Amino acid sequence: MELSPLEVQIRILPSTPGVYQYYDKDHKLLYVGKAKNLKKRVTSYFTKNHDSYRIKSMVKKIVTIEHIVVETEMDALLLENSLIKNRNPRYNIMLRDDKTYPWLCIKKERFPRVFLTRRMIKDGSEYYGPFSSVKTVRALLDLIKGLYPLRTCKYDLSADKINAGKYKVCLEYHIGNCAGPCDGLMSETAYAANIDNVRNIVKGDYKNAAKHFESQMMEYAANMQFEDAQRIKEKLEVLQKYQSKSTVVNSKITDVDVFSLISDETHAYVNYLQLSHGAIVRSHTLEIKKKLEETDQELLEIAIIELRQRFNSQCKEIYVPFEVKLGDQIKVTIPQLGDKKKIVDLSLRNAKFYRQEQFKTIKIVDPDRHVKRLMAQMKADLRLDVEPVHIECFDNSNIQGTNPVAACVVFKNGKPSKKDYRNFNIKTVEGPDDFASMEEVVHRRYRRLLEEGKSLPQLVVVDGGKGQLSSGLKALDRLGLRGKITIIGIAKRLEELFYPNDPVPLYLDKRSETLKVIQQMRNEAHRFGITHHRNKRSKQAIETELDNIPGIGEKTAVELLRHFRSVKRIKSASKKELEDIIGVSRAQKIIDFYKNENE
Repeated sequence: MELSPLEVQIRILPSTPGVYQYYDKDHKLLYVGKAKNLKKRVTSYFTKNHDSYRIKSMVKKIVTIEHIVVETEMDALLLENSLIKNRNPRYNIMLRDDKTYPWLCIKKERFPRVFLTRRMIKDGSEYYGPFSSVKTVRALLDLIKGLYPLRTCKYDLSADKINAGKYKVCLEYHIGNCAGPCDGLMSETAYAANIDNVRNIVKGDYKNAAKHFESQMMEYAANMQFEDAQRIKEKLEVLQKYQSKSTVVNSKITDVDVFSLISDETHAYVNYLQLSHGAIVRSHTLEIKKKLEETDQELLEIAIIELRQRFNSQCKEIYVPFEVKLGDQIKVTIPQLGDKKKIVDLSLRNAKFYRQEQFKTIKIVDPDRHVKRLMAQMKADLRLDVEPVHIECFDNSNIQGTNPVAACVVFKNGKPSKKDYRNFNIKTVEGPDDFASMEEVVHRRYRRLLEEGKSLPQLVVVDGGKGQLSSGLKALDRLGLRGKITIIGIAKRLEELFYPNDPVPLYLDKRSETLKVIQQMRNEAHRFGITHHRNKRSKQAIETELDNIPGIGEKTAVELLRHFRSVKRIKSASKKELEDIIGVSRAQKIIDFYKNENE
């Protein structure tokens, strides 16, 4: 049954944290939501019965689904907040007010205060966050104040006023929460050292604080002060769960455009993230079909101009992964580390997911096109003369030479053809000799195909390195098939691909589809061979001397064992007892067998 465009969009969604956006037929934004698992969350809208009329009405209008992939669920929460406030979707009720997520502020002043705020004022103060929960910020503040005595008053603690004795210590000093800098009881240097430690904690470097809490907790526990120890333990847990900052919302990054590109032989995919006041407010991925042999730099330059014009961007600075030429009007930054590098990596991550989704869409909507593209890709990657429509993979299995078996799995058009799988019992090899076993099964397999006049594969893969490859090549030489069938070996450790008469292995990109198909074949051959080997061992383990009696089959043996419970009792049973279970003829065979054995 043919899937609708909306069903295809749902099927290709990734199972990662992110934010989804619903659009109607006029491409007007209906709703923005967050998800720990994008695919499950979006699917739930179309599979559940909704009590809310608002949701039912919205689902009927959805035509297009877009999404932005992020690292964590908290990033998704913060990105959802910024998109809703910036885009104001019709069906979002929560988060539409001006109330935003909380920040932790270190005020720019002499003897800085540390406090929670929801408003960012650009006065040189430091802001950390935002945080998805006020509870987390308050716990972090309690933690900081428990470690370091910081002031909470709003006085102007200039040196002149302190020296003049204008202020006196308050209750906070007397209960131990403040060291009294207002009365000159704490130096500015000592206070600044405390603030540096606070910065380290909110940035995520909390090792010293954690050690302090652990020793304090153990001390309380040793003194039987378990309630105090539990209180310290809860603070330690908050500290360990604390996430210092978010990639998608960052006060240090203001108004910039972020671009990244990923390309293959035929297409390039350019992701665009628009940041306003430190928050992502837009994401869009552009697909460009290559017409000539354009470089990635040329394609990115074209895409940047087009996307900035399309979305009317006025940003004076852009972040890109490599050098581009856009004139003197725009500042181009290539981040190497830190928050700016993280935001470029996030853009690149979204470009990669978009490319994968395009492949998934083709696979669902036009499977033949997907197969043709995959075969062309494998032909180029593996340096083959023809497309590997029919591939076979071999693997050996034994335990110290016992019950040696081998497996052959067959892939056609990049997919398993399970009806063509074959198992082999090694017949001519004694002991644990993988090389000789590989030569035997490859020879038996293709001798049989030649005798039956069946088609040969374009590619043979053997599981192993140069030794197994050499053995497989010998078998093809004996059959006169060298040069007619390409044979390669795959080594497990570094996923190296070995070719005959070539000492240097081929290394494919770990993310390439070609390597994934070969790995799938190797794993499938291993699974199929191991299963056969286990079955053979199990069968051997339950064999009894009844199997050696001529005319007594497996079913008869099972029936006798079920009744008599052991071979010893069967051996001592009378003829009449045996006849009652298995009849006269077979009972006589058992009597004769043990009679001859005793003689």
